[in-house]
Amino acid sequence: MPSHPLPPGLHPDTLAQRVAMERSQYGENSEALYLSSGYVQPSAEVSARRFGGEDEGFTYGRSGNPTVSSFEMRLAAMEGTEAALATSSGMSAVMLMLFSLLKAGDHVLYSQSMFGSTIKLIGSEFARFGVESSIVPQTDLAAWKAAIRPNTKLLFAETPTNPLTEVCDIQALADLAHNAGALLSVDNCFATPVLQRPMEMGADIVMHSGTKYLDGQGRVMAGALCASDALINGKCLPVMKNSGMVLSPFNAWVVLKGLETLDIRMRAQSARAHALALWLEQHPLVERVYYPGLPSHPQHALAMKQMSHVGGAVVSFDIKAANPEQARSQAFHVLDSLRVLSLCTNLGDTKTLLTHPASTSHGKLFEVQRQAAGIGQGLIRVAVGLEHVGDMQDDLLRGLDTL
Repeated sequence: MPSHPLPPGLHPDTLAQRVAMERSQYGENSEALYLSSGYVQPSAEVSARRFGGEDEGFTYGRSGNPTVSSFEMRLAAMEGTEAALATSSGMSAVMLMLFSLLKAGDHVLYSQSMFGSTIKLIGSEFARFGVESSIVPQTDLAAWKAAIRPNTKLLFAETPTNPLTEVCDIQALADLAHNAGALLSVDNCFATPVLQRPMEMGADIVMHSGTKYLDGQGRVMAGALCASDALINGKCLPVMKNSGMVLSPFNAWVVLKGLETLDIRMRAQSARAHALALWLEQHPLVERVYYPGLPSHPQHALAMKQMSHVGGAVVSFDIKAANPEQARSQAFHVLDSLRVLSLCTNLGDTKTLLTHPASTSHGKLFEVQRQAAGIGQGLIRVAVGLEHVGDMQDDLLRGLDTL
């Protein structure tokens, strides 16, 4: 936004307020929303150079937009990467990454605990085009190492995972990938750059679903890839221009403004999530609580090291039950008893959202895949918002205390 360069060494929460395209001649303080699919060129010669990539400048909405560029610049600054590329959704960001980096005969290695649609996209859809893949336990470093092949080009991890909040060692996976001549991509959706910056731990690509915390109020869909200039502009941008998985200017503007409050939202929601997780651990009908901020979490120490000593804003828990049928019935009862919190499959909203992963986000997986990922029928995921913790507890008790 400023007419002069920002000084070096600014903190991410300052960058979230100040990094953007230069102001227009009108001197607006809030970033402008540019709703235009095309751009008038000053001359045919300049137009030719711009379309040929010789000169900078906007030509067509599929190739770039000032509002979208502001969002990309701001997110890249917060993640500490050279560049970023915005996409129409989180899944389109994953697809763009795979299309840009892989070809028939290549091998991708990824976590079995990833988002259900990601597992389907890699394991089923890209398999039709000759891309090989292997799936491994998220936290088993030896399994990752053993599954690497000579044709492995990409390792892809999500940390923490959805919905069990499993945490992987980013630096260790980066070392494995680089020793094999491969790249490491990290889905940083749950932690966001406020809590975790994977590039500082050796990752090559950071992927985001901007639909979640980057927006923060469940308004629009968005995605992004953050990486080096060589990967973003050399590999991904050409594919983007030809495929059209672009983020709309309006959605980019909404998420751009969402980044301005990301730091305070993440810290406030994480504090509430930690309090709720401690409370859930004490309830007699809760079998287990999954939250990186709890000492009972298997990767608690690693999570605290990687995530700035904050556990994030997502808590999941298993309800005690004698069998899967009873577990599903009891989970549904708790969800149907809600009167304040929302039954909704999204996350990252300032409103607390609950969902049943086995029948929603992971509902299209085969049962053996769900079991391998630890997604039981009694599992409930809570994406904690900004309501009072006591009101969250009371709403959950409407169901838990009437089982």
